[in-house]
Amino acid sequence: MPAFDLDNFAEGGILREKTVREAFESYNWEQYRGKTVHIRGCGQATFPTWAYLMAAAHLALVAKRITFGEDRSPMEIFVPEDFRAKIAHDEQAESPNN
Repeated sequence: MPAFDLDNFAEGGILREKTVREAFESYNWEQYRGKTVHIRGCGQATFPTWAYLMAAAHLALVAKRITFGEDRSPMEIFVPEDFRAKIAHDEQAESPNN
């Protein structure tokens, strides 16, 4: 399973929002198309939540699944098929014809 590591975007162990946004815009997200991707959450540094959310948002557009956390016990945080099914179910429940 390919891993996405925020350490690769840190400067001296610190993530700067402007720099990360720029890096993410030019990053090759296609390398993760159709794959289960693991966002590493236990690196040398502690990163802000916004950085993980931003990475997950980009990955959600291409990945088959997204997991998070320690390599030995990843938690599944996003499965597009489940998400699409939930949206369809919610829309059907809200339909005035029901």
